[in-house]
Amino acid sequence: MNASRIRNFCIIAHIDHGKSTLADRLLQATETVDPRLMVDQHLDSMDLERERGITIKAQAVRLGHTGADGQTYQLNLIDTPGHVDFSYEVSRSLTACEGALLVVDAAQGIQAQTLANVYLAMEHDLEIIPVINKIDLELAEPDRVSTEVQQAFGFAPEDVLFVSAKSGLGIDTLLEAIVNRIPPPTGAAEGPLKALIFDSMYDPYKGVVAYVRVFEGSAPARGKVRVVSSGTESELLEAGFFGPSPTVVTGLSVGEVGYLATGLKSVGEAPVGDTLTMATDPATEALKGYEPLKPMVFAGLYPADGEDYLELREALQKLQLNDAALNYVPETSMALGNGFRCGFLGLLHMDIVQERLEREYEVDLLATSPSVAYRVVLADGGEIEIDSPALLPAPQRIAELQEPWLELSIITPSAYIGATMELVQARRGEFRKMEYLQHNSVNGAGDGPAQNRVLLEYDVPLSEVLLDFHDQLKARTQGYASMDYSVSGYRPGDLVRLDILVNGEPVDALSVILHRENSYRQGKALVEQLKELIPRQSFEVPIQAAIGGRIISRETIRAYRKDVLAKLYGGDVTRKQKLLKKQAKGKKRMKRVGTVEIPQEAFLSVLKMER
Repeated sequence: MNASRIRNFCIIAHIDHGKSTLADRLLQATETVDPRLMVDQHLDSMDLERERGITIKAQAVRLGHTGADGQTYQLNLIDTPGHVDFSYEVSRSLTACEGALLVVDAAQGIQAQTLANVYLAMEHDLEIIPVINKIDLELAEPDRVSTEVQQAFGFAPEDVLFVSAKSGLGIDTLLEAIVNRIPPPTGAAEGPLKALIFDSMYDPYKGVVAYVRVFEGSAPARGKVRVVSSGTESELLEAGFFGPSPTVVTGLSVGEVGYLATGLKSVGEAPVGDTLTMATDPATEALKGYEPLKPMVFAGLYPADGEDYLELREALQKLQLNDAALNYVPETSMALGNGFRCGFLGLLHMDIVQERLEREYEVDLLATSPSVAYRVVLADGGEIEIDSPALLPAPQRIAELQEPWLELSIITPSAYIGATMELVQARRGEFRKMEYLQHNSVNGAGDGPAQNRVLLEYDVPLSEVLLDFHDQLKARTQGYASMDYSVSGYRPGDLVRLDILVNGEPVDALSVILHRENSYRQGKALVEQLKELIPRQSFEVPIQAAIGGRIISRETIRAYRKDVLAKLYGGDVTRKQKLLKKQAKGKKRMKRVGTVEIPQEAFLSVLKMER
């Protein structure tokens, strides 16, 4: 198709503002999907996406639309995730587009990720069409939200569109706006092929299937294709587009979005952000790609049954083929046996990976407590990065220990400013700025939680936000606050490794790196919990929390006392003393040579403790 009649756009929004439902209505309005086959969240093909009501993977679909001028247009829609853990999917989608629909809930207004996504779209110089969704809700305030969007981002009143993705109200107007306001793609139709890989998946029959946007030249369905960065070559097996099911075509022309089945055997051979070109007439320069994905959260995954180690390894290998953000290395724990140290983009990503391993590959898992990657500046001037407390060098080798920090944005009603600030400051947050998004409603001063919303910006350590921060934020603001974050870099901190010793032996899987001021509270809580969970032995078992060689907290599990005097009836007192002495001697020997098994239930309870 002529590039002047192609429109490439994506939908960006905060979680649950109606991206996937709006995509459904666009599919229906353009009759892309047979009405008999239409289901809610049509582009969310994974069971997990449907159950949780979230988008995990970005999906591309081609829509055909006849405009008011009678011309037929090709609209390429990329539906993006809303959760902050999957923001890398959003940035990749934006690179493949010329425009974006900014969807804002008519009841909730601007949220933290709305701001983050708009700034991301502006960085890519995209044409943004603001869309106020859910205008048919009882609590909807479309005029107030429209004013808020105009004030925050500088849109004119006539730029803002009002729709209901649920009922389909305003969808036809939106389609016309996409045609009229989003610019067509530019690029030379002749010359070498330059196709940007914005996503990929592995197919056992076709190899790596690269989702591409053609920026220059054209891609035939057959021929030898080359990955520009590595020079790897392979025979093209198929070209096509998603409509939304894969549809084979004779080739992709400049400006089009589709897929190329490359026949490559590993997703790593055609990395996301790379450029595909033809081997016969190759491009000399690659397109500007993406920052490589860097995992921020690490946890150990172990099979519940040690014999399932090989099954877990195979499952991780298969899952990694379709999830480039997941990485793993083997590790061994004295407490849990053989497993893998896995890197994730965030806690939701970790949760999704665990659930997919258990569901799709039927592996029972044990997961250790999540931690972050620390940077260690060594005394000899070297620098290493560690993702597990067990890898921390000896204290005398460390010159400085650094931890990752975040730029945290929170939007909350003004009534909850105090509670929000108290929470962030308790997590070592450093205040940056506070800004009122809108002081009054459209028709005068308003009341209720939607009014007088405030944007708070903080710097905060990633480790402090990792576990229960989001739950606490929602609890303290009655569910009205929203948050977004981005990693800002590493900073030195007064960090220590807390070790747990059971009967004098360190339990490596319970070690944790944390700030010194939290170490006593954390150590005390851990040993108290373990005292309740580890069964009593025939000998006394000390449980200790230690930093280096210094014990900071201790609890003792009392020994069972066998009544060795039960068989005695009268007689001299020295007989009793002799038996008690023999028992004490035996307990002393048992304590020296005996081992304490930490039951799996106890281990799991401690790992799930609030840190």
